[in-house]
Amino acid sequence: MEREQKTEAIEALKGVFAGAGAVVVTHYMGLTVAQMTDLRLRLRKEGAALKVVKNTLAQKALNGSGSDTLDLFKGPVAIAYAPDPVSAAKVATAYAKENEKFTIVGGIMGSVVLDADGIDALAKLPSLDQLRAKLIGLLQAPATKVAGVIQAPASQLARLLNAYAVKDAA
Repeated sequence: MEREQKTEAIEALKGVFAGAGAVVVTHYMGLTVAQMTDLRLRLRKEGAALKVVKNTLAQKALNGSGSDTLDLFKGPVAIAYAPDPVSAAKVATAYAKENEKFTIVGGIMGSVVLDADGIDALAKLPSLDQLRAKLIGLLQAPATKVAGVIQAPASQLARLLNAYAVKDAA
């Protein structure tokens, strides 16, 4: 790899680390091309991506941010990342449970280095879309209840008038 290519790769990785909510560091030794393609497709469906990286370039992109990150980047490493901190972790954790050759080493979330258990805990959190749906549901619930309370007297009056009409008809 030429010096210019290395510089471009480091800049690209800096962009990935800066723009990702969380980066999941994985080992993929022994996976076939079909398995890697399947993993990439699953990640893409969730808005995430997978990239095989060179350890030295990743370290330079992180600017040697600590000895904790040195432990993550050993061996054949691929990183899964997404703007949403949870989606890449969810897909990678689920795939690691299905395939024993794919292992999660740890991750980076902002300036915090996570171990494999931290990534597993992150994967158990609801995604950003799920949190938004819950928030909208919570906001709509009081309005629905207010509408039901306002509507209740009118419907009771209608039922009362209907009962008198049925009684008079009989």
